[in-house]
Amino acid sequence: MNEIIKKNGIKFGIISGVIGILSIIIPYVTDLGLLVKWWYGISILLIYFIVGCFLLINTRKELNDVIAFKDAFLTYIISALIGIAIGVVFNIIFFNYIDTEVAQQVKDLNIENTVAMMKKFGAPTNSIKETVEKLENYNQFGIAEQLKGIIWSLLGSTFFGLILAAIFKRKPKEQF
Repeated sequence: MNEIIKKNGIKFGIISGVIGILSIIIPYVTDLGLLVKWWYGISILLIYFIVGCFLLINTRKELNDVIAFKDAFLTYIISALIGIAIGVVFNIIFFNYIDTEVAQQVKDLNIENTVAMMKKFGAPTNSIKETVEKLENYNQFGIAEQLKGIIWSLLGSTFFGLILAAIFKRKPKEQF
């Protein structure tokens, strides 16, 4: 494996991991309600997308403005794997060992937010009750659920990685 690909994948993976940690810490110290706002989640995804663009732009520059689709994708996936691992380890430690009460607070906020949205869209009362019951019995911050979340994160990262690799690939210019 090319050293530049490995170096950048690791470097930007650590950056992605720190972003994942900050995406929890900032709401924790300011307003937990951010964690259940749709726009906050979209904002974090946008930040990851921008970091992925910087990763591939930087890598391509270091490779003399040439990067194959495979190398671009590999660089992105290395970064994503490291970022996901850092984020999941942090979440497991934070929500299950450091501040276990905050997990329940976020769950309660999520239930309130879901009920308000369902009422806004005119959902029947029994449907709302059923959804609340499912949410109350679901531990999104439990170790098993966090580990399952790795799969979804990897699928999303693979999708983004394929798109970004297609955008940023560049073949060498032919010489005459």
